[in-house]
Amino acid sequence: MSRVVVTGGAGFIGSHLVDRLLADGHEVVVIDNLAVGRAKNLAGVRDHPNLSFHALDVNDPLAGALFAGAEVVFHLAALADIVPSIERPGDYYHANVNGTFAVVEAARRHGVRRLVYAASSSCYGIPDEFPTPETAAVRPQYPYALTKYLGECLALHWGSVYRIPTVSLRFFNVFGPRARTSGTYGAVFGVFLAQKLAGRPYTVVGDGTQTRDFTYVGDIVDGLTMAAASSIAGEAINLGSGGTYSVNRLVQLLGGPVEHIPKRPGEPDCTFADVAKAQRLLGWRARVPFEEGVERMLEHIADWVDAPVWGSDAIREATAAWFAHLGGTK
Repeated sequence: MSRVVVTGGAGFIGSHLVDRLLADGHEVVVIDNLAVGRAKNLAGVRDHPNLSFHALDVNDPLAGALFAGAEVVFHLAALADIVPSIERPGDYYHANVNGTFAVVEAARRHGVRRLVYAASSSCYGIPDEFPTPETAAVRPQYPYALTKYLGECLALHWGSVYRIPTVSLRFFNVFGPRARTSGTYGAVFGVFLAQKLAGRPYTVVGDGTQTRDFTYVGDIVDGLTMAAASSIAGEAINLGSGGTYSVNRLVQLLGGPVEHIPKRPGEPDCTFADVAKAQRLLGWRARVPFEEGVERMLEHIADWVDAPVWGSDAIREATAAWFAHLGGTK
């Protein structure tokens, strides 16, 4: 059994990772300020003898002390979403850049043996090639994407200079149970499932032919644990499904009426990961087909009963800053 720290461990992906680590017999220390994560995500393991939960920001010096004795750190704590990052860039820089600096410094001070950083495919912006390899140009379109990429640079640089074996995993469009249900208008699954429960039409951006590399959360957890167990260091690696699926296909699987809303600036028409590097270096590939993942989401649809229900007028108001700062037509 090893001591493992998971920052953001009460979040969507983080809580699934915590479940896996506990099942594998590790002692797990969760650090989460609950700005994005939810305590209920850990309800199933709350009383586990090998779990300790600390409601702290990673920038808090008390959080850094918790890295003592840890062999592996998974750094998932971050602020997400496009709109609030445009409206509050300072908060995002503090959480995603300063927060990563605090984590890598704590890892250095306490002699952590391995660090796995949760990066974002949003660093590619609007790519020129599909599937998109790790060698593609980095062109973040908004502050969230930039701050996550700066966090990746910090993690890999500290890993190189201070000899902390570090891997950065660039996630593509992760979905699954426990995906965020409240807060600022954001991820398509949370929006659509709340609309389905309320009997409202799905607000499809543009004509719905845009595609996304929807990757099931269980596959992402596999990638995280495989990266931690590997000897790979100093690498940024894509984790994607191996396919790309249209929003229209998602609507077809969910079933229900559609309302089209204006296409948004700064969003790619396609996200599609080249996962050859993950297969070569980690022996990893996604195993849950898109259709099966959607079916699993529908089995948990009651989780979205209290989620905000977005209509076109509310979305227009919520995304006003998006259009104002990134261009385009409302």
